[in-house]
Amino acid sequence: MFENKLVFTIFNKIFSEQVMKLRNKIFLLVVGVLLIIQLPVFRPAKNFTDAEPVNDIAKAYDVPMDIQMHIYDGCYSCHSNYTEKYFWYYNIQPVSWWMASHIRNAKRELNFSEFATYSPQSALKKFEEIEKVMVRKSMPLKSYTLTHKEARFTDEDFHDVAEWARGMQKELSQKKETPSAPE
Repeated sequence: MFENKLVFTIFNKIFSEQVMKLRNKIFLLVVGVLLIIQLPVFRPAKNFTDAEPVNDIAKAYDVPMDIQMHIYDGCYSCHSNYTEKYFWYYNIQPVSWWMASHIRNAKRELNFSEFATYSPQSALKKFEEIEKVMVRKSMPLKSYTLTHKEARFTDEDFHDVAEWARGMQKELSQKKETPSAPE
């Protein structure tokens, strides 16, 4: 009997009129904030440029077409100045803020659209990182490939991109070691 009375008392306190009014106000405030942040004013700019990709990796280095397609399908959305496909959830805040931040951070690490601007030493390090990531199969992210089927790499794709990156490292290392001819 005492237990029932205690439960009833606690239930009454939790669902008292004052508490319910406060909860309703908090709920309405949260819903209001979520609605306000959906306004276009709060949307981040999309990662897209119409500019000619003059500094793209394919302009500066030998990138076979199959490797170029793997990189384009699996990497460019986050690691370039051109994100081709935005899904419906990008238009929902705070998801778009998170995605825009993710893309900015990814481009800070490696930007295929600006690869030609990297010094030979930086490019060498980037190729080393590309190889490591492909060997570990840690990119593209699993969370990305869930919604982007075209970005899924097979074991052969990972191997091919890793081998290409290894070859680019050798090429850059040889250029570094070869003294330039006197003029």
